[in-house]
Amino acid sequence: MPRQIVATQEAPAAIGPYSQAVRVGDTVWLSGQIPLDPATGQLVDGDFPAQVERAFQNLAAVVRAAGGTMDQVVKLTLFLTDLGQFGTVNEIMQRHFRAPYPARSTVGVASLPRGAQFEVEAVLALEQLV
Repeated sequence: MPRQIVATQEAPAAIGPYSQAVRVGDTVWLSGQIPLDPATGQLVDGDFPAQVERAFQNLAAVVRAAGGTMDQVVKLTLFLTDLGQFGTVNEIMQRHFRAPYPARSTVGVASLPRGAQFEVEAVLALEQLV
């Protein structure tokens, strides 16, 4: 089955040798999004909630570029440099997703690219295109 590369200027460009997302059949694997401003490529100003919000906005932009919606996200992986912020992530996540929520894993990490405090990656399940 051929793979299709998904890319959009509405999300930050890849900062390494990877694609924003790759689609194979009805499944799209989205690379991790950190809170970079797509226009500048720089980490957003602000506190932890601002970083989480920007990362989810970046993820949503790639989801749209793949032809999907956030309701079609079936799996999330969250990376936090401070697991004490777990409640904040849950609160912000509920602004971007509605029940039934996607499956999710949360991982505490020592550091993330560019000094980010939060990263999110996803798997998207699209209906068969005709």
